[in-house]
Amino acid sequence: QVQLVESGGGLVQPGGSLKLSCVASVDSSSIAAMGWYRQAPGKQRELVARIFSGGTTNYAASVKGRFTISRDNAKNTVYLQMNSLKPEDTAIYYCHIRRRSGDTYWGQGTQVTVSS
Repeated sequence: QVQLVESGGGLVQPGGSLKLSCVASVDSSSIAAMGWYRQAPGKQRELVARIFSGGTTNYAASVKGRFTISRDNAKNTVYLQMNSLKPEDTAIYYCHIRRRSGDTYWGQGTQVTVSS
């Protein structure tokens, strides 16, 4: 069973920063893409950022220029550095991976709250 363990969420003031981490229980060589999604209350889950095995990245328009996704293949870990946080970034953030087999997996989610 594949496990994704997220960490790094919390409460931060507007303009602040947080860094999320997600460790996968499988070797990164088997992972085609790693990403972060978020879901705010009453809204659908949406893609925040994604990084492919070759290093290509995708970002939601709302976070481009503020968030940076990266991965450490040696640690089977994906990171999301979030800067200049806004109240509208408040959501549960979920780690997601797609293996080369096509199978996909979700983390349990970590709460990010941006409030003064």
